[in-house]
Amino acid sequence: MPASSFVSIALFNPKSPSNVGAVLRAAGCFSANQVRYSGQRFAQAARYHTDTKNIANQIPLVERQDLLADLPTGTRIICVELAEGATPLPHFSHPQNAVYVFGPEDGSLPQHLIDQADEVIYMPTKGCLNLAASVNITLYDRTAKLSPLPVDDTLIKSSRDTNNRLVFDVTKKSG
Repeated sequence: MPASSFVSIALFNPKSPSNVGAVLRAAGCFSANQVRYSGQRFAQAARYHTDTKNIANQIPLVERQDLLADLPTGTRIICVELAEGATPLPHFSHPQNAVYVFGPEDGSLPQHLIDQADEVIYMPTKGCLNLAASVNITLYDRTAKLSPLPVDDTLIKSSRDTNNRLVFDVTKKSG
């Protein structure tokens, strides 16, 4: 993410702790500033089952009655939902400062959140995606469109785990 940007992931009444853990991992991988959530279901479910990188220790996981409260000035509200009139993600230009609002695994965002949105986007799929998959795709798309990517191996070397030392011999490329 660009250093001067603010990115928050907002989860409306998430159901599954494993999905929230996977969202935390995505937030860490793509340098989001925070993950916020509303509703009672996640708080009752407890642990971050798939937060294997302990991202919750690095990125705030904040419970909010109102998901859109206390956002930095200038933050654009982007709802990610299969809503009529929404923009397909490949055609969307991400703002520098955004909160991406996602619905629960077993439902949709309420109309009052859609009505507060600056934009509503969707992934052009057949059927709906898992919550964590939707967050990963949205953050990947944002990174691909907004962040200059290094052309050397620096990011690869800093991102892989200690068990990965793979090298591709570029001289073998055809063409």
